[in-house]
Amino acid sequence: GYGVVRAYWLVNHPPKLSPVGHDLIVPGGWGLALCILAALLAAALRRPGASRRQSLTLVAMSVAVSAALVVAAALFVFDLVGGVFPGMGIDFFPLGAASRIACISAAVLLALAARGYWLRSGLHTPFAQGIRELSAPLSRTPAWAYWAAYVSVTGCLTRIVAQAVVGFDSSPLTTGGSEGMFDLCFLLAGTLLPLALVHHWGRIWPRWVVGMSGRRVPRWLVLGPGVAVSSIIVIYFGTMLLEMIAERLQGRNPFPPDDRMALPETFFWVAVPAYFVWGAGLAIAALAYHRRTREGDVSLVRGMAPMPGGESLVS
Repeated sequence: GYGVVRAYWLVNHPPKLSPVGHDLIVPGGWGLALCILAALLAAALRRPGASRRQSLTLVAMSVAVSAALVVAAALFVFDLVGGVFPGMGIDFFPLGAASRIACISAAVLLALAARGYWLRSGLHTPFAQGIRELSAPLSRTPAWAYWAAYVSVTGCLTRIVAQAVVGFDSSPLTTGGSEGMFDLCFLLAGTLLPLALVHHWGRIWPRWVVGMSGRRVPRWLVLGPGVAVSSIIVIYFGTMLLEMIAERLQGRNPFPPDDRMALPETFFWVAVPAYFVWGAGLAIAALAYHRRTREGDVSLVRGMAPMPGGESLVS
């Protein structure tokens, strides 16, 4: 269905769909090609493969196309900022936002279809075994999760320092009523959220939280923002970093000064990698939190023995 819309837009040029004009980061023809390929793969996933190699190839292609669709919709970050924080100088385009949501939805549906096909086919590979081990429940938060969380915080603080060096008044975002709320969410997502994913108080409400002390923190209250923020940052700024490298290899400034923004190139070579490090560290910490809070975790409360059957004593 989304491919039909893209085909129509390819013939009849749509209105402006984002602050940069287009709705996806790939040209119109490539967006349509991804949709067609996703539809063909979805149809193929309904039938068992003729051989093990064909089944593995089909799953690998489906995962690759799903990832490409998600990356193509990287401009969704503009929809979040423009829609949630109006007055920040980023216009919200409802039609473009709907297009990017449809693109991400197609990616998720194709990935789920590939997962179902994988389970039905009973394919077993060292890679699949590694994935299963990577998602197994944890009885304690490992050291690598703490490292990831604090590296994530470092990335956020590096981004703030980079802005301080060039001046906070040089940001292309407009000062408005939403600026204070945006800054607060920015700081919380870069400091409190990574730490909550690895520390005990991110799973059990601490004593100073009146009325909630000792109770479990709702799992998705922490994991949901962790997955969402890390995905958005890694996809958007990872793509931007690749584009910057490509531009510099061709001898061009990735961000030439213009009327709206005139920042030194060095700023972007510090800020964009800092964003990526922030998102990548947050993603690893979120994975640890997911495994730590899965059913089967026997020690959510420090120092309390598990009950028979593996359940915590905390209801």
